[in-house]
Parts: sequence; structure tokens; C-alpha cells
Amino acid sequence: MLVVIANDLPPAVRGRMKLWFVEPRANVFVSGVKDSVAKKVVEYLYKHCPPESGLMVFRQTSKPPGYEIYGVGDTKRHLTQFSGLQLVIEKEEQH
Repeated sequence: MLVVIANDLPPAVRGRMKLWFVEPRANVFVSGVKDSVAKKVVEYLYKHCPPESGLMVFRQTSKPPGYEIYGVGDTKRHLTQFSGLQLVIEKEEQH
């Protein structure tokens, strides 16, 4: 399984994503593509999305803990590691 969350995607990338993914919410894409296809999709996103896209990609793996998380650009979330686990921290709004 592959889940992609973006702040904003270029129109060409968004159109291409709709070939493989369901978009349950604007800029949130979910797909059950095979692992080999998922790697190609992640490579495509890295190549064609500027940092302003703010991508967060969650990819299912067969190795523990069962997932990998990738980030591109400035997202509304922060990636961290705790005891070997990748975790996502929501950024706090500053007043």
C-alpha cells in the first residue's frame, strides 16, 4: 500500500497520480500498488515535485515495522525516529 499526502501537487503530477491512486480527499492519494510499482512512483514524485509540494509518502514494506515514511519539501508534519520507529509529529501552530 502507498499513501501520498501533499500540500500542493503540480497539475501534471496530480493527473498522473490519478492513474494509480484513489483521491479520497484533495491531495491525499491511496493505492494498493505492488512494491516494485510503489518504488517507481516514489522515484517519479521525487523527480517531478518541487519542494513546495510538501510531500509525505507512506509505503508498506515487508520488513519491521512494516512501513517507510518519506518527506519532500516543507510539510505540515515533521518526521522523527524514536527507538528505531519512524513517527510523524504534527507541527504546532504558532500564534
